[in-house]
Parts: sequence; structure tokens; C-alpha cells
Amino acid sequence: MELTPAAAELLRRLRQVHGPLMFHQSGGCCDGSAPMCYPDGEFRTGDSDVLLASLAVDGVAEPVRFWMSKSQYAVWSHTRLIVDVVEGRGSGFSLEAPEGVRFLIRSRLVGT
Repeated sequence: MELTPAAAELLRRLRQVHGPLMFHQSGGCCDGSAPMCYPDGEFRTGDSDVLLASLAVDGVAEPVRFWMSKSQYAVWSHTRLIVDVVEGRGSGFSLEAPEGVRFLIRSRLVGT
């Protein structure tokens, strides 16, 4: 799993405002299939979630943990996931929403 430079820059800015961060991708309808960024620990994870990565961001002391629902992980498990940022509003629950951008996942197939 990796971050694009644009995603890393946005995470640095969000970290300055909100403190430590986390992602969760549920695979639900609408914006649920997009990665949602929260203050670390604000979204409660459990047995139905998988910790995919602890993403290092230059200039940020603590990694940004990326969680995904097990059902969503089953769909994405054969790909290399890349967190990116695009123009446009996503969910009002994700921290980047007021910035006029949204996180999204890009993927590349990996060899089996």
C-alpha cells in the first residue's frame, strides 16, 4: 500500500489540524467504498476489519493506520492499493471534505 505525493501532502495538512489520523474503507454503498479519513481512534474498528498498513508520511511522527472491512479486503486482496486525492467532494464524514477534494483508491494488479 502506498500514498501518492498529493495524498501525503493532504495528510500532513490534516494532521496539523486534527492530530493523529486513520483511514477506514468499509465497502458500503455511496461513499462507503472510498477511504474515509478520521482522527485516529474516532472510527471504532473490530473483528470485521483488517489493518492493511501503517502508512509512513514524511514530516508526520506517527503512521496513518489504514483499516478495511474484511468483505472489502476480499475484493481488493489481489491488488496493490494506492491512496490518492482528486478534486470534488466526498463524504461529509471524512476530514478532507471541507478542502474540496476527496481521497480515493487506485489499484494495480499484483502477481499471484
